[in-house]
Amino acid sequence: MPLLIAGVVLLIAPLYVSAFWLQLGFTISALAVGAIGLNLLTGTTGQLSLAHPFFMGVGALAYVVLSGESQETSLGPIIGLGLPPLLGMIGGVLLAGLAGLLFSPVSARLQGIYLGVSSLALVFIGLHVLNTVSPLSGGFNGRSTPAFEVLGLRFDHSDNPVTILGVPFGRAELLWYLGIVLLVLAYWFARNLLKSRPGRAMKLVADSQLAASVMGVPVMQYKGKVFFASSVYAGLAGVMYALAIGSIAPQSFGMDLSMQFLAMIVIGGLGSVGGAIAGAAFVTSLPLVIQNLSEYIPFVSNSPGGMSASHLASYIYGAAVILVLIFKPSGLAGIWESAVRLTKRRRPGTDKTHTARRGRADVQDPTN
Repeated sequence: MPLLIAGVVLLIAPLYVSAFWLQLGFTISALAVGAIGLNLLTGTTGQLSLAHPFFMGVGALAYVVLSGESQETSLGPIIGLGLPPLLGMIGGVLLAGLAGLLFSPVSARLQGIYLGVSSLALVFIGLHVLNTVSPLSGGFNGRSTPAFEVLGLRFDHSDNPVTILGVPFGRAELLWYLGIVLLVLAYWFARNLLKSRPGRAMKLVADSQLAASVMGVPVMQYKGKVFFASSVYAGLAGVMYALAIGSIAPQSFGMDLSMQFLAMIVIGGLGSVGGAIAGAAFVTSLPLVIQNLSEYIPFVSNSPGGMSASHLASYIYGAAVILVLIFKPSGLAGIWESAVRLTKRRRPGTDKTHTARRGRADVQDPTN
């Protein structure tokens, strides 16, 4: 029932919510897809990776090159192949997966801090490429993201938008639904993967690689395959993120994004697919919520003597990471599960049922 209510709310939200919050919702969907992929890699399989922004950058860059148009600018020519945006999205996802596949031999042989440092090198390589390969990326200023289009429906501003119940469905509304569809598919695939035999093998690899090897799990192969799957998720997240922010400026795929992804999966709950979505929503929306409430928070101000909303948000989810690691390692997902169990225990009639069962057991036990 709660899922049905949530689904209805998400479907009718564009009829009542402003474009700003719809845009934020699509951004959350994009980063949640990336967080799910990183949680499969780090939370489930135990491979520490900081390279997610690199694979997101690969997906975003591939999309704008494949679906964008060639043009001349003051900084030089910009290359674009002009393919349909859906093909551009698929190409971006596949190229990000290919990049992950090329790096998978390294990820399969390293673990812990060594894998984290080596993956961090990819982020710096990606930033250098985005800054220097101007004909593809547009250089330091980046380049605009071509609008997404499928079945003749263009996800962009239009002079004659589709109107439903008096509400014009423009770019923000259409991207909202695109984000829901892609996030649901990403969630469904990850959940089914974790319930399958490969998912159980992934968890075993995280617990003990030696035990996994003894039980016949090809550890190196699984680590490489999971890195590939995580890169595919990151590539899709990169395409969605480029659509959300409207450009592929290099600074959008730097170290800050790596730290935010780690905060998402830790706060949400390592190894939890739903927790990754909750963590992404918390980390992404917190600065904007604080910005909207800044008039009620005395020390939050854009003046030189005040603290910006983004800085305060960083402090808050940094503190949240520490509190989660100390008091609730399972994160928001664990808090939700505990709340559900507590609700079931307090459900009316539950105590009577337990009492009746115990009474029957007492009658059947001759020692009582």
